[in-house]
Amino acid sequence: MSEVWQDPTAEVAERVSDLVSRMTLEEKVAQLSGVWGVDPTVGDMAPMLRDAMGPVLPWEEVIADGLGQLTRPFGTEPVEPAEGVRALAERQRQVVAANRFGIPAQVHEECLTGLAAWRATVYPSPLCWASSFDPALVERMGARIGATMRSLGVHQGLAPVLDVVRDLRWGRVEETMGEDPFWVGTTGAAYVRGLESAGVVSTLKHFAGYSASRAARNHAPVGMGPRELADVILPPFEMALRAGARSVMNSYTDTDGVPAASDRALLTTLLRDTLGFDGTVVADYFSIAFLRTLHHVAETDQDAAGLALEAGIDVELPSPNAYADPLLAAVVAGKVDEKLVDRALFRVLRQKCELGLLDPGWRPVESSESLDLDDPESRQVALELARRSVVLLSNDGTLPLRPDARLAVVGPRADTFEAMLGCYSFPMHVLVHYDGIERGVDIATVREALAASHDVTHALGCPVLGGDDSQIEEAVAVAAEADVCVVVLGDQAGLFGNGTSGEGCDVADLRLPGRQEELLEALLATGTPVVAVLLVGRPYDLSRQADRLAGLVCGFFPGEEGARAVADVLTGRVDPSGRLPVSFPGAGSTQPSTYLAPTLGQRSEVSVVDPTPLFPFGHGLSYASPTWGPVTSTGGTTWDVEGTTEVSVELRNDTDRPVSDVVQVYLHAVAASVVRPVQQLVAAARVDLPPGAARRVTIGLHADLTSFTGRDLVRIVEPGAVELWVGASSADIRGTVALDLTGSARQVGAERVLEPTVAIETP
Repeated sequence: MSEVWQDPTAEVAERVSDLVSRMTLEEKVAQLSGVWGVDPTVGDMAPMLRDAMGPVLPWEEVIADGLGQLTRPFGTEPVEPAEGVRALAERQRQVVAANRFGIPAQVHEECLTGLAAWRATVYPSPLCWASSFDPALVERMGARIGATMRSLGVHQGLAPVLDVVRDLRWGRVEETMGEDPFWVGTTGAAYVRGLESAGVVSTLKHFAGYSASRAARNHAPVGMGPRELADVILPPFEMALRAGARSVMNSYTDTDGVPAASDRALLTTLLRDTLGFDGTVVADYFSIAFLRTLHHVAETDQDAAGLALEAGIDVELPSPNAYADPLLAAVVAGKVDEKLVDRALFRVLRQKCELGLLDPGWRPVESSESLDLDDPESRQVALELARRSVVLLSNDGTLPLRPDARLAVVGPRADTFEAMLGCYSFPMHVLVHYDGIERGVDIATVREALAASHDVTHALGCPVLGGDDSQIEEAVAVAAEADVCVVVLGDQAGLFGNGTSGEGCDVADLRLPGRQEELLEALLATGTPVVAVLLVGRPYDLSRQADRLAGLVCGFFPGEEGARAVADVLTGRVDPSGRLPVSFPGAGSTQPSTYLAPTLGQRSEVSVVDPTPLFPFGHGLSYASPTWGPVTSTGGTTWDVEGTTEVSVELRNDTDRPVSDVVQVYLHAVAASVVRPVQQLVAAARVDLPPGAARRVTIGLHADLTSFTGRDLVRIVEPGAVELWVGASSADIRGTVALDLTGSARQVGAERVLEPTVAIETP
């Protein structure tokens, strides 16, 4: 007869409790960490990795008492998918055979732009997800990514990144979904629903405040007050937890002197007691060891293990450092209570139980020679999302390009597939460390995509960084002979200084990298109309050139189908419909800056520094636009503090082509008990209209969506005068609804309504 823990019909908690009671201390601790390969060769991926990895132990010794997780078996080196599945299955069989209870390891991978594995689809970057203003499409993408991961035997994905952009100079802006907490949460929740629908554990990161570091420096201290944490940083995590995320990863930073990895108030009191999270908290790579080596709040690894475990970190990733012999020794010496080990172990085993890893019939996924990680359906989703995300920032009528236009396609990003990819895509994250290995997926360049429909000449102009005068002169000569010059500018994604955007690639200002601005000025001087295409990880300051450009298009990092999507927009095959999830800076690149600013955080007569953006949050143009009707309210002029109100607007397509627009609703508090942003997004709805069609958009808003953290640091819905600004961007307001929130101030918490209702109907 099987034991209780092996009985799939028993309650999960009962099974896990039974198993925990049977385990030795060594077996318990073995479940609390991952292992990154037998002999890791990851030292070139990031600074300090070789030192942080700790001693490399024989595989048999590593798995003798069991193993919590296997770290990135597909995402560390280029592995043929079928071969990787066979290797992982054999590794899992060894893990099962080595430990007394036959418990397999949980397998995790990075999946920020799709599964980070060789030959897997590279989807657009998270900034593109948010630019699409299409959560349903993001959810479809998440489901495709999850299905791919499950087909390989992967159980957990380290995404999405829910950090809200606070300073564009931060290197990891490309990994985020922008500067608005509501939209980051909405988009992130959609991704979580997709990934989790495939049975893959979604890991939210980085909890919390990583993007608010001083001077936008990676890992730097955070000088943030509790109100900013509650009202800007936390809402995306709350929304994604509601969507079903089962794991959370801590931030590397410290806030007001307390590192997140040792912050019990953050990881237990807030995350679990207040927000009700009952999944696993996993350490960002090496962050427990960093408590000793970088934060200096622990003298020994034993101390670091005790701090992290007490704070609420359940699993040490990527390999055992503190949660190994140091933790064992600390428990034996009485420095760490074994009950803390049991608490983390229960959460780890509960998740393994939910994944089926404790069931008697569990078997690893076996290899299939026909495994296709970049199948046509996945590529189609990548293309649709890339097309939706391309943002037309400005246009003097030169776009769409005439079919007979002779094009000069120049610039550092014009003829390289790397221009499409962010720092956590497999080619840029891993493959750059391997010479002579093909990229694994077919990725066109902008030059190639435009050459399919136009007469194209090409010149480099300059690299992303460096270059010489002769290269710029060659580009100028090519542009002078063309009808239109398309200059493709942007970033080289990389890690820790090996690029201009990406983790550890923070910048001191927001001028275009290298000599790209000089190239742009030289091209403008030719008199040929210049269309600039930005393939970037962050917005840059183009205030000196924008009004002289014939057109300006932003694609961020649009993935493997990105060049096709950009060409489709430039030629008019697709109407541009992306909208900015993050503002483009104006003159002077004043940072930190965000549209979520109070009156004195915006342009004023008391300062000569003007933070007005060049292109605001929510901005985006199209070749054809719908006609907006009047904005109306169905709830009169009052709004009960415990009730809902509705706003409606009708959009009509009077053109001869399909159009798409995004109805955006912003909350403006006329007065409040604490300083509030002038406006803050509370709803958004994309509306697609065939020629001649009309749609009525009705958005229901619960009063909870007006809540904020009051003077006593309690979240409240406060009565008073408010306005709902409805428009096509944060600066393009088409109608205003003035309302009085009536009733008594009331306290709300984690149970509050976080999302609006949206109905789109034919009138």
